[in-house]
Amino acid sequence: MATVTPNNAADDAAPAGDLDTEGLSYEQARDELVKVVTELEQGGATLEQSIALWERGEALARRCEEWLIGAKQRLDAARAAVEG
Repeated sequence: MATVTPNNAADDAAPAGDLDTEGLSYEQARDELVKVVTELEQGGATLEQSIALWERGEALARRCEEWLIGAKQRLDAARAAVEG
């Protein structure tokens, strides 16, 4: 079975450091995003920590979206081949 890979369009502008999500699978990014959201909802972080968590969450959400776009493209291609 072929591996689904994310759409690489956004990879050129991938942020560095803690925001780097390039190597994460969809599941890894999703699970970390859930943790980030939970931390933000608990409200115990300082303003600086909250901003850093928000930025990390945004990067993780973009990574998940890249994976989902890539999966949709593969599904569309498979459908087109079947209908072909």
